[in-house]
Parts: sequence; structure tokens; C-alpha cells
Amino acid sequence: GTMGRYYALHDGETPEVAQAIEDHYRPRFAGDGLPANSVGFVVALADKLETLAGIWGIGLQPTGDRDPFGLRRQALGVVRMMVEQALPLELPQLIKAAFEPFGTLANPDAFKADLGGLHAFMLDRLRGWLRTWKDDRWDAVSIDAALAVETARLDQLPARLDALVAFRALPESAALSAANKRIGNILRKSAPELLGHAPKINASRLVEPAEVALAHALAQIEDAVDADFGAGHYAESLARLAALRGPVDTFFEAVMVMAEDPGLRANRLALLASLYARMNRVADLARLAV
Repeated sequence: GTMGRYYALHDGETPEVAQAIEDHYRPRFAGDGLPANSVGFVVALADKLETLAGIWGIGLQPTGDRDPFGLRRQALGVVRMMVEQALPLELPQLIKAAFEPFGTLANPDAFKADLGGLHAFMLDRLRGWLRTWKDDRWDAVSIDAALAVETARLDQLPARLDALVAFRALPESAALSAANKRIGNILRKSAPELLGHAPKINASRLVEPAEVALAHALAQIEDAVDADFGAGHYAESLARLAALRGPVDTFFEAVMVMAEDPGLRANRLALLASLYARMNRVADLARLAV
């Protein structure tokens, strides 16, 4: 890379191109510097992703302590660039793009485009690195909670993790995390199809004062919660949800979710699913429960 930069300058290439030739190897090891310009970032990402997809596709993934092709280092380089440089890219799309060129070259019997496996491998590298980055600002529990939900845009992770730190400092966080875990268990057992969705609630089927109060409290803040999340104001979104601790506690004290009446039961599950979907966009709050 270093000599390549000199050769490029000697041959009349622009300084940006010459620098990218040197930088496309970066980061070469833990703690190494990142590329110095956008051209270098593009080439470095492409080089590392091609190596990961090609070696992974022929089944030569790292095993135990063995990593002869340096895939752990390559994966760490990709996630570091995406996070530290705040690149607004989606990791699953990058992985898909990296595998696609091999489709016309590879023997289908010898090559497997294991997008999910490579994605999980890269998130494992990311998880370990985040625990040491930024002077241990984020603990393992917060990192696992953040990575347990949809994690395509790695550039959003620092803000999400900082929001979790702020949320965990709130007096309501422990009770809400426990309630979130309880809601998740109920939905997985009785209405798994509602997980991750915010279904419409039938106001006419809200009969108990506690469920009316919870639905009303959620309706008052849901637009602001959605707007904060969409704008990347994750701490503000979680802080608004923290205000629901009282109505949530009262709901579980006074309302039988699994009512005998199918209509009441379905509506109560929809109410919980709507709450659950909003509570678990920044992170899986159930993982914060003690």
C-alpha cells in the first residue's frame, strides 16, 4: 500500500487516488487508523467485503483460534469504518452486494451465499469491539440489548447506546424493563404474529379503567415517540415511554389480559403489542431486566 501510493503519484494519479491505494488496507489491525478520504473508505470497504464473502462462501470460516485468512480482522475493519465514520449504509445490503458477483463465477455446489451467517459473524466482532471502544462507556448488557433488535445501520448504534445509558439511569427503567419482558412472554405465547407490530386498538372494547388509562396514555405520546425515533432522538423517545410506568403497572395489577371473551382478549393483546413495538425499537429492553 505504501509503495503503491508512491507509484501512483509517480504515474500522475491524483493525490486522492494515491492515498486511497495506501489506505485500502486500513485498518490493518486493532487500533490502526482508518482511511483518510472517501475514496479510501470505498475501496477499503469493497476489498474487505469481497474477501469476507468469497472466503465465507467456500466454507472456510474461522474455527476456534484458527483464522488463516484474517476474516475476523476484515470484519472488524468493516464495522469500525461504518461506526466511527458514521457511514449511512445498511450492513445487510453491503453483504448482499458483496456476495452477488460470485453468483456468476462460483460453482453452486461449492459456493454458498450465507448472508445470515456472515452478518451474525460481523455483529459478533462488533459486539466485542464496542465493549472496549469509547473508554468502556457501554457495558455488555446495553450492547447486547441494542444488538438484539434490527441492526442494519451501524452508524446509529452510538446514539442508541447512549440513549440506553440515559434510560437506565431513570427511576422507571427497571420496572418498565421487567414489564417489557412480561409483555414479550405473553405475546410470544399467545399472539406471536403481533410481535414487532403496532396493531389498531378498538377503543369500544376497552372496558376496565386501567386498560382505558393505558391506551389513553399511549395515544397521547405515541406520535411524539415515533417522531423522536424517526429523527434519531432515541433518548427522548425512551424518556417519553418511561412516563408510562404508572399506567403499565396499574394495567397488570387490575386487568386480566387473557380474558375469556375473545374480543376483549384480542384487544388487550393488541394494546400490549402496540406498546411493546414502541418500547423495543432502540433496544430489547427485556434484556435490561434483572
